[in-house]
Amino acid sequence: MKCMMSVDGSNIVRVSDEKASKLYHEGFRYVSKTMWKEKVRDIEQPKEEPTNKKSNKMSKATKRHLRKSK
Repeated sequence: MKCMMSVDGSNIVRVSDEKASKLYHEGFRYVSKTMWKEKVRDIEQPKEEPTNKKSNKMSKATKRHLRKSK
């Protein structure tokens, strides 16, 4: 898989190696996968807030320590 960007920079696509060589001859250029991730992949997916809530439960070690100190 290769990441390609059009000459004007408006279109970034991820294609197979064979299609990439054809696009290269049509005027596209190779770009890094991180650029594709920033501009295409991460924008298309909606951002979700993490729903992990920390509980105030004591750990086993803390409970053990409290029992020993009594």
